Amino acid sequence: MKKLITLALSLVCATSVFAAEFPDISVADLKQAIADKKVVVVDVNGSESYEAGHVPTALNFETADLSKQLPKDKDALVVAYCGGPACNAYKAAAKKAAELGYTNVKHLSAGISGWKTAGEKLEK
Repeated sequence: MKKLITLALSLVCATSVFAAEFPDISVADLKQAIADKKVVVVDVNGSESYEAGHVPTALNFETADLSKQLPKDKDALVVAYCGGPACNAYKAAAKKAAELGYTNVKHLSAGISGWKTAGEKLEK
């Protein structure tokens, strides 16, 4: 019976982790975290898009070594983004951060398109 309960709890925990995957963060909250210098932002749109303009302070996932560029604090906020709400490319960076042990990984589901639509500035 204990094994069944343990298995059931494990499945529930695993399901809840993968069901939501990574919580969303709003453009406003990300902008504030950047201003407060309390976030590492990762752009997963590819180098060409990155060079054309990205969220300020963002790392280029295509060329970044997250194991060396993320902070030592595993509770640090890490936000990954890609093109917009229909894009799932962000998962590569978010999963990599989670695999490295980061526990506060979020997703800017608005993506770069939402950042622009909100009238926020890009960094080149």
